Amino acid sequence: MSMREIRLGVNIDHVATVRQAREGTTPDPAALALEAERGGAESITVHLREDRRHIQDRDIAAIQKVSGIPLNLEMALHPDIVSIALARRPEKICLVPEKRQELTTEGGLDLFPVQGRIKTLMPLFKRKEIAVSFFIDPVPRQIRLAAALGAHAIEIHTGTYADSASARRQKEIKRVREAAKLASSLGLQVHAGHGLDYENIKAIVKISEIEEVNIGFSIISRAFFVGLRQAVIEMKRLLVP
Repeated sequence: MSMREIRLGVNIDHVATVRQAREGTTPDPAALALEAERGGAESITVHLREDRRHIQDRDIAAIQKVSGIPLNLEMALHPDIVSIALARRPEKICLVPEKRQELTTEGGLDLFPVQGRIKTLMPLFKRKEIAVSFFIDPVPRQIRLAAALGAHAIEIHTGTYADSASARRQKEIKRVREAAKLASSLGLQVHAGHGLDYENIKAIVKISEIEEVNIGFSIISRAFFVGLRQAVIEMKRLLVP
């Protein structure tokens, strides 16, 4: 077995999506977080959206109570969400863009318009011992600014790669590869996520600088057939180059 194995963060937002369809109590994201952990997940990722369309405030506390692995909170720079993050103190946060009308996050966060806000918040997160990453497109100027702003890590937005076919896909994986190399050279941890599944992950794991992937939809979809623990086990097997 290779010495290098990429860490897997399992995004369980869509467990909450199913629950919210009936506005009930099942399926319980906290219980499924525990099942993902039993399958080998190294962290649990949730996106607490401003409109609370899936994950709810109570889910953050419930997951922290039962889980023995780090919580990675995806969040926009909305003051309400920032306050919750500072109060709940997840091990990690990932700053993401957010639009009310989107079905899912459509691209990376443009750091340039919000750098002033980020500079104000970074000392607050540091004081609470929260590691901060930025979800950004594989664009050199964004990566350089992420390093300058004091990020612990970046998460490269892999959605364009995942949605591309043939020649375009080769071009996109090259962009991801070059972005990962640049980020690593600047002292950033390199994560990747969005649109990754059991097939397109194979090119991602060949990029030596990538240390962690965050995957949600494809694992939750697979779980309908085999259960979440087995779906996580199957993805973990693919994360060894």
